[in-house]
Amino acid sequence: MIIQPKVRGFICTTAHPAGCQAAVKEQIDYVKAQPHADGPKKVLVIGASMGYGLASRITAAYSFGAATIGVIFDKPAAGNRTASSGWYNTAAFENFAHADGLYAKTINGDAYSQDIKEQTIALIKQDLGQVDLVVYSLAAPRRTMADGTTYSSVLKTVGAPYTNKTIDLKKRVVSDITVEPATEEEIAATVKVMGGEDWKDWMDALKAAGALSEQALTVAYSYIGPDITHPMYADGSIGKAKDHLFATSQQLTAEGIPAYISVNKALVTQSSAAIPIVPLYISILYKVMKAHGNHEGCIEQMYRLMNQKLYNGAAVTDDENRIRLDDLEMLPDIQSEVQALWSTIATENLDTHADIDGYFSDFYRLFGFGLDGVDYEADTDPSVLIPSLM
Repeated sequence: MIIQPKVRGFICTTAHPAGCQAAVKEQIDYVKAQPHADGPKKVLVIGASMGYGLASRITAAYSFGAATIGVIFDKPAAGNRTASSGWYNTAAFENFAHADGLYAKTINGDAYSQDIKEQTIALIKQDLGQVDLVVYSLAAPRRTMADGTTYSSVLKTVGAPYTNKTIDLKKRVVSDITVEPATEEEIAATVKVMGGEDWKDWMDALKAAGALSEQALTVAYSYIGPDITHPMYADGSIGKAKDHLFATSQQLTAEGIPAYISVNKALVTQSSAAIPIVPLYISILYKVMKAHGNHEGCIEQMYRLMNQKLYNGAAVTDDENRIRLDDLEMLPDIQSEVQALWSTIATENLDTHADIDGYFSDFYRLFGFGLDGVDYEADTDPSVLIPSLM
């Protein structure tokens, strides 16, 4: 079939296997070309098929030569429906890793479930014995508990409505939007989904099973951002979940498992695309950081995390024990320029004030579209196998 992007809302419902493979190879080639530090040799990545999770797995494998187990929740192709991009990414990563003599296996299923935790621990015990690093990189919209109760996260403010600029990316129109506050029930549900409870469950299960090495540590990902986005993120319902994630890192550390929160840069992801106001901020940020020559994508961030912040002697943290990979985004000169552009941006000056083309490029690349060297007019078989799931 000829596979073209089909966008609905803030997601693309198709993915291109050759494009995803090309994107994975680009990331691998980047890491191969960088200097390497000493690091973990056995790594578990929970949420390993896209974005920061995928980049973490690639970095661990190709910086440290690590054996990796990835937990994903993705769908294979069926009939005229393509597989999810995470499925294609994982297949490509495993194929590249195996060709380079690296151990790589994958568990596909709901990472929140006890069954997937047990399957993963069994695989670790069977093949690796223990792991040295656990990366927790889940960004799910809902979580179903053991009793069947399902909680859904919301992207809302807390306490009061918030009005600011947003963008209709398809129409390239800037307008004002008012976001209503979340209820207490919605906040609690968001914390259930995106907070640290499941991270703690994973670490407790791994520890109880003897699947953590003596030097094992764990890292989860968060975002803070500037004042512009605080009502929608840091101070909003998702921010409450991230506060809980941070508190969980402190609890895990107190219980003997060094646990870090890496505060990452704003990037185009399926999650960030869904948050009002944030895509417009990211588009302006891209414009400014590219002009300054310090723009980074997922793989550059995760390479810097692993090789400079986490495994370059002692972990490099702020005074709250957080790793700050948003250090370049939050530089005063970067933020002052972003704020100046934000204050005057309108539909008429989008091309000069924001990098909308760069935003769209990153968005489509998430699904394997827009990669150099890929023939998107070629007849393509959407059915691709992940070697370890065959």
